[in-house]
Amino acid sequence: MGDQELSPTSKQWGYKNEHDVETPHGRIHCTMRGVPKGDRPVILTFHDIGLNHKTCWDTLFSHEDMSEIMQHFAVCHIDAPGQHEGASTFSTGYEYPSMDQLSETLPLVLKHFGLKSVIGMGIGVGAYILTRFALDYPTMVEGLLLININPCAEGWMDWAAHKLSSLTHAEPDMIISHLFGKEEIHHNQNLIGRYRHHIVNDMNQFNLHLFIKAYESRRDLEIERPVPGCNPRTLKCPSLLVVGDSSPAVDAVVECNTKLDPTKTTLLKVRNQFLLLAPFMS
Repeated sequence: MGDQELSPTSKQWGYKNEHDVETPHGRIHCTMRGVPKGDRPVILTFHDIGLNHKTCWDTLFSHEDMSEIMQHFAVCHIDAPGQHEGASTFSTGYEYPSMDQLSETLPLVLKHFGLKSVIGMGIGVGAYILTRFALDYPTMVEGLLLININPCAEGWMDWAAHKLSSLTHAEPDMIISHLFGKEEIHHNQNLIGRYRHHIVNDMNQFNLHLFIKAYESRRDLEIERPVPGCNPRTLKCPSLLVVGDSSPAVDAVVECNTKLDPTKTTLLKVRNQFLLLAPFMS
């Protein structure tokens, strides 16, 4: 759906408008909620594997406690190619964009909506993509909230473990183990069941598999903590790193924190991973 003329009711914070933005790396499905206000940044979200913008963010942004924020900021939700609700199956031989290429689509999304800058919110894969975007286009990103960010490429031990586990576990189980730690999976069966049902029944399995493969082939972000006299590659904007203390990503998030500017970065570790993800899925 392309640009639409805004009606008077469109100016309410709850207004939604869906767009398909054409890029050299494929069509990006975007959902704009609210109306951008002048030069004020828009909140830009990106989801994790096994999710899309609805299952990842709708419950959070529809909550009454978010109404004040939504009165001041529009939100642009990004769905990775083929991950949105009702997505058509890609043809056999379709080459899914890499993580680098997905980050390269974001400036085109901003241009499509006439936006100058954003505040990024990402989980897992989405956090990785938004971080790469902020590294390559620092003037377009005014702040980041990164949940379960892993800045590293998949190492050979991770690769071997993944290959071995794929022999005995279905892909939905591997996605669940990416999102949650073992204790959380064991003690929160009801919520885990809802996630599993969504992954199996609502997601396009062929497209999801391609998205997972693209993430597994990611590059290291190669970020370094700045020191006096040097100007290494690192985030320039204020960043909040969030992780659950039993999350499978906890070590990666802590390591990421050591590579960022301590004057601009805050690490928040919460006691329960479900406090992070449960609000995002009703």
